[in-house]
Amino acid sequence: MISHTSLQWQSSDWQSILQTAIRDSETLLQAVGLTADQVDAISGEAAGFEVLAPGPFVSRMAFGDPRDPLLLQVLAQRQEIAPRAPGNTDPLEEQRFTPVPGIIHKYHGRVLLMSAGSCAINCRYCFRRHTDYADTIVTPARLPGVIDYLEAHTEVTEVILSGGDPLLTSDRKIDELLSKLEAIPHLERFRIHTRLPIVIPSRITPELCQRLARSRFGVTMVVHCNHPQEIDSEVARAIGQLRSADITVLNQAVLLKNINDSVMTLEKLSTELFRIGILPYYLHTLDRVHGAAHFSQALQDSKRLYQSLQARLPGYLLPKLVSEIPGSTSKTPIY
Repeated sequence: MISHTSLQWQSSDWQSILQTAIRDSETLLQAVGLTADQVDAISGEAAGFEVLAPGPFVSRMAFGDPRDPLLLQVLAQRQEIAPRAPGNTDPLEEQRFTPVPGIIHKYHGRVLLMSAGSCAINCRYCFRRHTDYADTIVTPARLPGVIDYLEAHTEVTEVILSGGDPLLTSDRKIDELLSKLEAIPHLERFRIHTRLPIVIPSRITPELCQRLARSRFGVTMVVHCNHPQEIDSEVARAIGQLRSADITVLNQAVLLKNINDSVMTLEKLSTELFRIGILPYYLHTLDRVHGAAHFSQALQDSKRLYQSLQARLPGYLLPKLVSEIPGSTSKTPIY
């Protein structure tokens, strides 16, 4: 049985860390001292969604704890293949908001640019776990069509890199893409949605920070952290680099049953995020993606939880509780 100390992630090279990430349930359970019976685990192949967990994230899991909140986010479990499980494969109906391959245009003034077709970690609740990225991401052949679309839509002022995780793209390619976007006069803001600063903090390189810092855009990075246990000194260091480059850093989390569905956990998440320089932004209810129903909680429970959180936090530390409803003109606040 292997332990945390033998995980090969100590390299500062984020690409090497990604290459040595755990990719099956059995190895993941061995790494944290558990057996499949203790958590009713199945293989990623059986679930139709690969297990993927990089060493830095695994190292923050509690050894021997079958209820560890980080483990349960990434381990394939039998509940994912329960008969008649609710949900669908495109819960946000993104396909109908794709005017050209590589662009999702749902909201006024901003578009998603799908710049990567994979992630550094596979979260079991991911609303894009069934997406065929081969048909949706920006490739070199599709990039001219993307640029033409942006140039034609002068009402668009913000481009948001999404995916997959856009920071799996190399610094050189991000530089090239950013330069093309900067040449479009009506674009004003540039946003990156990413989980990499949390799961592999060394991805935040000096070169990336320097390029973002010299952009003419106002640059925002929205990270994805669900639980205070995901934050350690390396994450704090990475966020410090971004802040030193004058990059605004926000967080969005997903409200997950048996992971972060308590007032104390969410309160600590907000205060820990702020301590390292991240402002809480959104707290999402779970999207109804097939295979993730075991993370869902009743809407009334979510409302009561949020009201209790509101009573404990100052306004600037309180994320907005929202749902994403297909066809709506914005995310839908839940009060």
